[in-house]
Amino acid sequence: MIRVLIADDEPMIRAGVRAVLASDPGIEVVAEACDGREAVESVRRHRPAVVVLDIRMPGMNGIDAAAEIRSTAPGTGVVMLTTFGEDDYILRALGGGAAGFLIKSGEPEELITGVRAVAGGAAYLSPKVAARVVAHLAATGAGALAGRRSAARARVDSLTTREREVLAFLGGGLSNGQIARRLHVVEGTVKAHVSSILARLGVDNRAAAAVVAHEAGIVPPPSQP
Repeated sequence: MIRVLIADDEPMIRAGVRAVLASDPGIEVVAEACDGREAVESVRRHRPAVVVLDIRMPGMNGIDAAAEIRSTAPGTGVVMLTTFGEDDYILRALGGGAAGFLIKSGEPEELITGVRAVAGGAAYLSPKVAARVVAHLAATGAGALAGRRSAARARVDSLTTREREVLAFLGGGLSNGQIARRLHVVEGTVKAHVSSILARLGVDNRAAAAVVAHEAGIVPPPSQP
């Protein structure tokens, strides 16, 4: 059973997220919070596997809450809920260690997929979020889109063939165990590849590596089982 905590300052959003997650018999919502500080305290009390955080909340926002949760409860994965127009916040949350990013207006099934992916130790970027991050980076002095794609491909070219395969699956939201089954290797081997990939790409976490995978265009198609 995947234990989840929901944090959003809007009761209707919390109710909607709870209803979606309740449709999966393998997920249990153990608590709700209306701001970042309450979310941090609730995580300490309930120790959920995943916390779903709104980015903008009164008092302590979701980004600051995510950073504190990652520091005090490293076993809890963080999924950020965002809306269009919050690209700067998404980039800050990436740096803070959030592992999942979902658009509030996205499909309900995507919420379940993201929570399950993060609970399994994977990173999950909604395709819409990934596209916006890549476009936003290109529009804020970080290089034209074509240039960023070229640079990402050059970074990916520094990886071994196996590491590129692992990065593609990582960008697709697969956990180490799922990647191991796809490649017919032991999970420890995938973990070693992921560590090497992060070092070679110069990124701090799986979600940031997933952005590089999306920029380079090597993510498996969503329909891939």
